[in-house]
Order: sequence, then C-alpha cells, then structure tokens
Amino acid sequence: MERNLQDEEQGTGHYQVKRLLGEGGFGQVYEAWDSRLQRIIAIKRLKPQLLSSRPDNLLDEARLAASLRHPGFVRIFSIEGDAAQQSIIMEFVDGCTLREAGKRGPMPEAQVLDIVAQVADAMCEAHAAKLIHGDIKPANLMLEPGGQVRIMDFGLARKIDPQATESVVFDQTEGTIAYLAPELMMGSTLSPQSDVYALGVVMYELLSGTRPFSHLSGLALAAAHIQSSSNLWPFAPDTSPGVTALVRAMTARQPEDRLASMEAVREAVRSLRAGTGAPALTPAAAASEKGPSGKKKAALAIGIGTLVVALGGLLASGHLGQWYTHNDPFFSEAAAMESGLTALKTFERRERLDVAIRTFSHILERNPKHAAAAAGLSFAYCFKQTSERRDDTWLKRADASAQLAISLNDQLALGYAAQSTVRASQRRAPEALMLADQALRLDPLNWFGLVAKTNALTRLRRFAEAEQLLLQAIKRYSGDHVFYDLLGTLYFDQGRLKPAEQAFRHSIKLEPDSVSAYSNLSLVLQRQNRLDESLQVLQQGLQVRATGPLYTNLGNALFTRGDYVGAAEAFERAVSPPFGNNYDYLHWANLGDTLRWIPGREDDARKAYQQALGMLKPILASAPGEPTLQSRMGLYRARLGERAGAIEHTRRAIEILPDDPNVHFRAAMAYELLGERDLALSELTHARAKGYPNHLISAEPDLIELRRDPRYFYSTTESDK
Repeated sequence: MERNLQDEEQGTGHYQVKRLLGEGGFGQVYEAWDSRLQRIIAIKRLKPQLLSSRPDNLLDEARLAASLRHPGFVRIFSIEGDAAQQSIIMEFVDGCTLREAGKRGPMPEAQVLDIVAQVADAMCEAHAAKLIHGDIKPANLMLEPGGQVRIMDFGLARKIDPQATESVVFDQTEGTIAYLAPELMMGSTLSPQSDVYALGVVMYELLSGTRPFSHLSGLALAAAHIQSSSNLWPFAPDTSPGVTALVRAMTARQPEDRLASMEAVREAVRSLRAGTGAPALTPAAAASEKGPSGKKKAALAIGIGTLVVALGGLLASGHLGQWYTHNDPFFSEAAAMESGLTALKTFERRERLDVAIRTFSHILERNPKHAAAAAGLSFAYCFKQTSERRDDTWLKRADASAQLAISLNDQLALGYAAQSTVRASQRRAPEALMLADQALRLDPLNWFGLVAKTNALTRLRRFAEAEQLLLQAIKRYSGDHVFYDLLGTLYFDQGRLKPAEQAFRHSIKLEPDSVSAYSNLSLVLQRQNRLDESLQVLQQGLQVRATGPLYTNLGNALFTRGDYVGAAEAFERAVSPPFGNNYDYLHWANLGDTLRWIPGREDDARKAYQQALGMLKPILASAPGEPTLQSRMGLYRARLGERAGAIEHTRRAIEILPDDPNVHFRAAMAYELLGERDLALSELTHARAKGYPNHLISAEPDLIELRRDPRYFYSTTESDK
C-alpha cells in the first residue's frame, strides 16, 4: 500500500512511500517515488534524538557529504522537513547489503579484494575532503548486481577535527561495536584510521564468513576488540599469506601499528591483485617522522556514552573474565553500577546476568558497605533463580543481599525494590507490594520499583491499578520495551487479547532482539486461533535467539494442529540445555502431554509427568493459595492416576479462583481423565462461558470422547444462542 508523507513531514508531499527498505542506528529507510522529478529515490527518516543532539551540524555535514563525486557513494539530494522530523532524500540503490550477501558464506579472495579496493578508493576522496565515515560495516555497504559497491550512511559522517575533544556516541549494538576501532572505545575521536580498522574487520568477515568474536556481545565484545590482537584471529587454511597480512595490518590494535591511510590500503590491494609479491604494509608510526599526531587521549577520561564508562574496570585487566583489579586507578563505582544495572535490564540473556553478578561483586569486594551494589546483586541472583534452576539457592542469596542493602542504607529505594522482587519470587505478593510502595515512596520514578509494583499488583489480580501504573510508567519510559511486555501480560491475564497483541508488537518494535515479546505474542495469536501467524512470529524469535519459552510455544502451536511428533521435538528442546530449561515443571508437563499421543512413548510421558510433579510440589507448598498451581497439580495427578489428590487440588483451585476460565478448563480435563464425565461437562461449560477458546477445546485429544457426548453438543449450542 502506498502512503504519502505529506501529513508527516513538511515539504515532502510529492514523495510517495513504497516500502520500508531497512532500519539502522540513524533511522528508517524507505523506497519512494518522486512525483515531481519522476524517479525512484530513497528516504532516510532520521531519529528525533539525532536532531536534538546535533541540530546545527547536520545540514553542514550533509552538504559536505553531498559534495563527494566518487561513484562509490550514495548521492544525497537534499534534507527536508522541520525541527521535529527531518529526512535525507538520496539516491535509490538496487542490490543487497554485504551483511545479506555474507550470510551465504565466505566469499572468494578475488571478490573480497575487489570490494575492499572499491571502498578504499572511495574513502580516499572522502578523507581528502576531511570527512570520515565512522560506521563502516557490512550493513552500510550495498552490493549492486554488477558488483559495484556503494557506501551508505555518509550523510551522517563527521568532519575531521584534530583539535576535537568530543567523543562520538554510537548506536551501541553488536552490529556497530564489532567494527569500532579500539581507540574509539577508549575515548579517542574518529580518524581516518578508525575507518581503516572497520574496513579491515569487514574484509575479515567476508573472507571467513563470520566476524571476529561472533560469540560475544556487549561489554565482552568491546573488551575483546580492545585487548586482543588480530594476529590471533583464525583464517581459513587456504587464505593467501598476503591477504592475511593485509587484514592484520588494517586491524592492528594500536593506531601507530595500523596502516596509515585508505590510500595505503588501496595500494596494498593493487599489489595483491597484480601478483607482484607481498605489498609494503607500512604502519602509521613509520609513515610519519613525527609519529602519531596530536595529544594522546586519556583512556576513560571522556568515553563514548555508556559503553566506554562501563568498560572502566575492564580496560585495566589482562583478560575478559576478570576485568577488575583492586589497584585500578580508573575504577569508578558509579560507572560500574550503571553497567551492572544496564545488564540487569536485559536479564533474559543469561550472559548479561553473569556480567551483572561480576560487576556488583567487584564493587562489594572494593567497598563491602556499598548498599546499591548489594541490591543489584540481589536482583541478579533473583533473576538467575527464575531463568535457570528455580531452586532456593539463588533465591536465598538474593534475599540475603537485599536484606544487606536495606541494613546498610534504609533510605535506598533500590534496596526495597530488590526485596520486593525476592518476595514476589517467593510468592508473597502482599509483602512484595508493600516493599515496592516503599521503594516508590523514596523514588517515584525508580525503574525497578515500578516493575516490582506492577508484578505484585498483577499477581494480586488488582488489574486496574496495575494498568494505571504501567501507563504512567510508559509515559516516563516511552522507549522501554519492558513496560510494554508487562502491559501485554496484564491484558492477556484478563483475556483482553487484542490490546495484549498490540502491546507485544510494540515491544518488538522497540527492542527487536528481546525474544520474550516474540514468545508472548505467539501465545496471544494462538489464543485467537491465528496459528499461521503464531508460527511465523515464533520463527522470527528463533532467528534472533533460541530459548525455552519459544520452543514451548512452538510445541503448543504444533500440538494444537495435531502434529504431536513435531510438538514433542519442540518440547524436548524446551527441557534441554543450552536453549531450554530442564528445571521448569511446566516444560516437562507439556512434554508429557504430547508424548502420550505418540505410540511407544507412554513410559516417557509418565516419566515427564513425574518430573513435573516433583518440581511443582515444593513450589505449591510455599504458595498453597495459588490457584494456577493447585489446578495444574490436580491435572498432573489425574494424568498419573492419583485420584484422591487430583480431586482435592482441583476443587481447591476452583474455590480460590472461581472466575478463571483456565482453572475450569484444567478441572474439566482432570475430571474427564478420572472418569467423572458429569463434572467434566460442567467445568467445561463454565470454562467456555468465561471465555476459554473453542478451538483449543476442539484441539485437545483427551476430550475427544467428551465432545462426542450429546450433552456437550447441547451445552455448546445453548451457549452459542
């Protein structure tokens, strides 16, 4: 569908947008039709924060970039819009990015040398004009069908200023960090040699089929580039020595050891392609009689945004696993706290929890009375318990750390928020709410306090209050996906599937790398009987990162379709490390539900139920008033033929929460398995009346005989009247 930007951008009404081409750190790029000049163009809509942070320089830099005539640059036609929204109007280039091309595997040396030669030749002109790119990476290099390479995102390049003291703030994603020169992450400004380093990493990736340290992310990735040497990067055995030497010369860690210019890169490639022997790879220090020009920037004195500040302790260490030393003169408790709290907010990645635990532990080693670090450690232990073993070990540590934080400083909001999170994990919701209120009394905008109070209110089924609090939090933290995840969960618990879907979709838009929203969205779509869309969303999530919840919901979708073998494979992944979690009772119960319907797997199904039952018992013992736990215990015991226990838990669940359709549905299942058809029909009628989806009832194989009962047909037609 075409749409016109006239209502969105002043002065660009004659551009009709065709489709979204992509999105990067600077904004979204669209293909559009220029009706005035009758041509296809591309429009990059800049992110508002760029306009607010660089309003005076943007137009000047675009003019400089537009002055470049080399065919390797995507031409810039104009910048249009107003102070609130501006767009770069530029040439449309057909083809694919090197990032997309690289997914096919390593490229032949000849093709890689041709690409590097083209980029280096174009960048020679840019550097001569005192312009540097600053973000050379495969996603910013377009490969046309004829082999021509085009350099994108030059409209946001920086002018070379040897006297500059301001560091550049980058989009801190792995896609950018992976190509940053080490000196940039230590506070230095952009230079032609930082472009040389980035192109060297691109060259290595095209040759190898993967970037250096592809298994790392965030701080660990940055630290690897800062501390390692490209002399240790592995190359394929058939890579020619000259090509290997060129990559290493371009990616030398110290600028004075690196090739001095893009012109040197271009000449080296010419020698390699001509076969005239090994090229002369003169480092920058030897290229100038005076050596490196300008003052050396003090590491960590300025830093580029949160990334460099967070690397304070890391830079002084000899290896990545231990980046803190007691005698580190540059160590900053404030910077380390910011790093640890940032890692906590992305706790669904287990490696981030490890970073947080190390960070807070190191602060406490240096200062045992640091209350905030104790609170941070409590959060990390609590999230560890949730994401991994679900046993008491981590939770006991979390409780002790939270109590320590409050005892060290009873006026610290973070300590009460940590204690609230622990109490919620212990299923003591009233206490959790009281502690969250105390945190927000001390700091009404505390992120962790808002999350803790929302969780407590939701657990207490005080949905209206939770929704009001979340909407207030979203106003304050409009770009934070976590609050949209919580809002979607809140709506889902109330059966409000459409708003839940919207919330999870918005979460994915804000943070495409967070897989929890993909998992949640898929479940919402399943409840709406939109299985094809659900499966599509699950595959999108699995492309980002495979996790147990994604495999669980994939199994649910396949089970609903009657694909029990496929569902069993998905559930088995959900209980198998490294992607799954074999300490979650629900994963084992799902596996048991599926294995029952595969011939020859009945014993395996029974073992899976026994695993689930064994894990659920201590949880239920600590929270006997939880209706969901009671109803699941009743169902699992019915699966195992434990009649008395199944009936007791099922009745207890209904007494606690008589209005929940899920509780009634599980009760119907349990009674049917126990041969109590009348009770099963009654509970199923209640479940349907309270909104349990008909398509999920129809997909449940344990209810086949019940659905054939004339009384079920009668109750169905009566409720549909």
